[in-house]
Parts: sequence; structure tokens; C-alpha cells
Amino acid sequence: PYLRNKEAAALSSSSAALTPQKSPVTMATDKVKDPMGSMGFLEAAVKISHTSPDIPAEVQLSMREHFLRRTQRMQRQATEPASSTRHSSFKRHLPRQMQSISLDLGNDYADEDEQPTSIGRIKPELYRQKTLDTDESAKNSNAKNCGKINFSLKYDYDNEALLVNILKAFDLPAKDLCGSSDPYVKIYLLPDRKKFQTRVHRKTLNPTFDESFQFPVPYDELAIRKLHMSVFDFDRFSRHDMIGEVVVDNLVETSDLSRETDIWRDIQYATTESVDLGEIMFSLCYLPTAGRLTLTVIKCRNLKAMDITGYSDPYVKVSLVCDGRRLKKKKTTIKKNTLNPTYNEAIIFDIPPDSMDHVSLHISVMDYDMVGHNEIIGVNRVGCSAEGLGKGHWNEMLACPRKPIAHWHPLLEAKKSEKEVINPENPDLVLS
Repeated sequence: PYLRNKEAAALSSSSAALTPQKSPVTMATDKVKDPMGSMGFLEAAVKISHTSPDIPAEVQLSMREHFLRRTQRMQRQATEPASSTRHSSFKRHLPRQMQSISLDLGNDYADEDEQPTSIGRIKPELYRQKTLDTDESAKNSNAKNCGKINFSLKYDYDNEALLVNILKAFDLPAKDLCGSSDPYVKIYLLPDRKKFQTRVHRKTLNPTFDESFQFPVPYDELAIRKLHMSVFDFDRFSRHDMIGEVVVDNLVETSDLSRETDIWRDIQYATTESVDLGEIMFSLCYLPTAGRLTLTVIKCRNLKAMDITGYSDPYVKVSLVCDGRRLKKKKTTIKKNTLNPTYNEAIIFDIPPDSMDHVSLHISVMDYDMVGHNEIIGVNRVGCSAEGLGKGHWNEMLACPRKPIAHWHPLLEAKKSEKEVINPENPDLVLS
């Protein structure tokens, strides 16, 4: 028995000697799985092999600091809240974006105390100020100084004629590159189309005309006549530039025509001479019980010549517009080779009484062209939203139902918005 126990002890000791010890690799693996994190993993990675020499302590320290900074940056980006709405997060997102750009350029971290900048932000007040400046400049351009004109009026009772003496002009704007102008004046006694014109005065902003003109007109008609003066700058090689215009109405009330009266007037800014377009006479009549509006085109006079023959082929087109939307259009027949056509044609629209405050009529006189597009000679507008005579004519029609009310209306140059309304022959329109 004693020998058996001794052999057993020898076998156990020899087996213990043959059993391999745990290698450092297994310990390093356990440290990698350890949730304590980064420091154990770094040490295990450095000392994974006993045969390699140790890495210097300063290198290990720099690697450890770099790893810590990278870990903190990843945690900060992962925990940053997402923006809920696009508009409210715009200002917060901009500084964040700038910090991320600095990281990409090599900065390891951004200074949290740095104040967000306003680079790239939209400032509406700047654009609003520009808009106000634009509006003010537009107003100033419309109301800019065009000088003054001096003239005198007197009525000759023996010859039944109005005597107009154009005396001088003062402080005219310069239209030429040399800083001067070559002014002259055109004179009309509306609604007649007879025109007088002064001589051209070269290179002056304060011309003295001193020229007299005589308009045959009965004294009783002076109350409905208008004296129109247009000041132009003469140009030998191109179209003459219009400086401005002066309109004098109520001639009887303006001055004592029994003796010569000296008058000064401001020249109003204008770019086109509206009197060259002509006039149209039409009547309006509304039947409230039937809801029927009748516009009767009577005639036109002194229309602008649109053809090379010196005449036009005019017709009248009337558009019914409700709240800025064109509903219907109708037109008259075409009158060939005339500047004073007579129509006497009725155009009827069915409009309920409760809609009369929302509608208007756009009247356009067109020149028919067999080959190209029809051209606009002039336009006019009547309705509650119209201005001047157009609104007065409409209100007079509403005040006198079932009675035709006729008036002469001057034709005006079509604006861009009006050209869209009266553009010739639109096939999308509903005709009745």
C-alpha cells in the first residue's frame, strides 16, 4: 500500500507539470471583452506580445489622448438632438455646420464658448429697404421736375377765335448728351385734332418762343374744350423725345378771356402724347329688371393713322371684366380706310344687378390687318374701378336706369397689363 500511494503521488505531480499554463494572449482577450472600455483595450493591444519591445511611454500617452478625444467627439455627435422643423432649426444648424467644417479641416475639437456667427443668414430688412428705395425712386421719377411754361389766353369775339400766345419756357430738363435740349411746343384745342407747332430753339433750357396761334371756336363751346400743350426735344436723327405736357381745362374759369391773361403752369412729366390716339363716343344704358347692359358704339374721330396709306381700318372690341378676370368679348364691324368711322352698333351683356359693382368694360379701338396681327390704336375703361370720366360715366348710367348716356372718351395708350386683356383674337375666350 505504501508503494501504491507513492506512485499515485508521483503521477499526480507529473501531470501537474505537464498541464500548460494560461498564456498572456488569453488574458488580453478577456480584457478586450471587458466593458470597462478603452484603457484596458489599449494596454492589451500594446502588450499583446512578450517578444516585441515595449512602446515608449510618451507615445502611449499621445495615443491614449487621441483615442479619448475621438471617443468624446463621437459621443457628442451621437447625442445631439435632431431639429424638428426646417425654419426653426435654420439658425441653430448654421453654427453646428461651421463647427463640423472646422473638424474636417483638422481641428480636433471646437471651442464651445465661441459665439455663433451670422455669416450666411438672410436679413429681410435689407431687401425691404431696397424695395422702399425703389418705390421712392419710382415716385421721384414720376414727379421729377420738367420745368415751367408761360403762355397767355384771349378770346376774339369778333372772329370767334381763341388766341393762344406761347411766350417762353423755363428750367427744362436736358435731353441731349451735351447737357442741353432743342425744345419746341405742339398746341391742340381738344377735342379737335387741328395742331399748331412752334419753331425749334437750339441748345437751350430756357427758350423764348413768343408765337401766337388762333383756334376758331364758338364762345359757348369753350367750357367743354381743353387746351393741350406738349413740349418736345427735337432730334435730327431719331424720334423726338417728349419732355412733358400741360392740359388746361375750364378755359372760361381759368382766366378772363376778354383781355390777355398771362399764365404760368408746371410741365407734367409724360413719355407719350395721348392726344395723338383719337377719341371714341359711346353710350351706356342699364335695365335693372332684365339685368341687361347695352353699350352702343356711336363713332370715333381723329384716330391715329396705323397704315402707310395714312389711314386705318378700325373696329371696336369690348371686353367684360369681373374682378380682374375677363368673361366675354364682343366687337363691331370693320370700317375700311378711315380715321373717323361711324358705327351705331349695340353690344349687349347680361349682368345681374348685384354684380354691377364688380364688373368693368375695357374698350379698345383696333386697326385690322389682313396679314399680320391687329394693332391697338387706343383703349378706354368704364366701371366702378375706373378713373376720371370712365367712373363718372358709369355712375351716371347707374343713377339714370333705362336711359342711354353718351359721352366722348379720349383714347389712351395701352399698358402692358391692358395689352394682355385686349390682346387680339384669343381663342380661349367665351363669346356670346
